Amino acid sequence: MSTITIEEVSKAYGPKLALDGLSLDVHSGEMIAILGSSGCGKTTLLRCLAGLVTPDSGTIRFGGEDVTRLPPQERPIGMVFQSYALFPNMTVAGNIGFPLKVRARPAREIADRIEELLDLVELTALAGRYPNELSGGQQQRTALARALAPAPQVLLLDEPLSALDAVVRDNLRDELRRIQQKVRTTALLVTHDQAEALAVADRVVVMQDGRIEQLATPEVLYDHPRTAFSASFIGNRNALRLPVVGGTVRLGKALALETVTAATAAIFVRPEDVKRSPPGCGEPAQVESRMFQGQTTRFYLRLDHDGDVMHLRADWPAREVSDIRVGDTVHIALAPEDVHVFQA
Repeated sequence: MSTITIEEVSKAYGPKLALDGLSLDVHSGEMIAILGSSGCGKTTLLRCLAGLVTPDSGTIRFGGEDVTRLPPQERPIGMVFQSYALFPNMTVAGNIGFPLKVRARPAREIADRIEELLDLVELTALAGRYPNELSGGQQQRTALARALAPAPQVLLLDEPLSALDAVVRDNLRDELRRIQQKVRTTALLVTHDQAEALAVADRVVVMQDGRIEQLATPEVLYDHPRTAFSASFIGNRNALRLPVVGGTVRLGKALALETVTAATAAIFVRPEDVKRSPPGCGEPAQVESRMFQGQTTRFYLRLDHDGDVMHLRADWPAREVSDIRVGDTVHIALAPEDVHVFQA
């Protein structure tokens, strides 16, 4: 295990600044998820850590050692890619043992380590199969075991689950977290999937334009976004721009927030926090569409507020709203504690 220290790292590609003086400390044995939209710099950051890209400025340290300009083969890292990158002419066992073989480890040590990792990723019964005989999930578990074979200080994961179908991705996501917690390797996971980031990470980095927008535990990030970008990016929140009159933001009978200092406020609320209320006690909204999602049903609602048309998404327990149809009018309310307000 190793700490990772990133100090004022910048990287530009022509006029585009991919990383803008980014600093981050990763604790030993911690898994950090790096989350952001395309082009935010998350992959560039991972490639700088791997030694595949050299920063224009700044310093990267593993366990106190400056590795900023070390080539990849001299860094104590393991890396798992979106593509499995397995050797097609080697079995599962052969792929896992390859990093140890090139390091000229003793045959007995290699065999023992292969056996240990096969058990860890639950592939012992498939040790003699070739990659083309494996499912996508089995191939990715093989790639993970291969990355762990030399016991790296740092594990780098570049969207390792994005090529898998939904069911396999969810199962392997849980396996990835189980394995990382068991071996306690310091790990950084790049992903664009917020559910994946929140599920597996000790802390989550939200990036925008080459900078860290917010760094927090999944719980804090989900419940207490610090910026408007974090609020909009995490939790799939509804976003509305409302005028502030006399220090109060109002959305008809649905919401009244006081002591707001801005002239215009951007408010964010999660779909599950849009509550139904009895007629006359909330703001009327028309159901424009509905999507059954199993445990919940998502409703797309239209509100006519002070001459403006606004839209909200609401997630309600499916069994309680089976009688609500497109075109119906429902009444909604927003609790002030569920709403996040930022200056627009």
